[in-house]
Amino acid sequence: MKKIVINRSYDKFSVSHLAFVRLRELGQQDALKETDSGAYWPDAATPREPSLNQCGILIPRDDLKLAQVVEELGVAANGHGAELRVVAIPDDVRWEISAVGGIEHVSEVHRTWA
Repeated sequence: MKKIVINRSYDKFSVSHLAFVRLRELGQQDALKETDSGAYWPDAATPREPSLNQCGILIPRDDLKLAQVVEELGVAANGHGAELRVVAIPDDVRWEISAVGGIEHVSEVHRTWA
């Protein structure tokens, strides 16, 4: 089964600074490339500070380390305004993330014509 992280909130996808630091500890390449703004203000990098808790936006949603961190930290992995969930789908499914009213879900890719 493949694990995909989605956002079940109306706000945009992001992980908390705590989750971002954990991803860096695990060697997640996109997190290592991203600037750690919370490193300059560690006392301010609390869940209530939106500017320091909207990290990891460019990490692929099917990244194994991202799914691991969301499962490990639970709600503490949520970026500001996010509500992250891990969804498991069969490995052979071509998938995409869709949103209805801003709330994301995983859909199987289908052909469409206009």
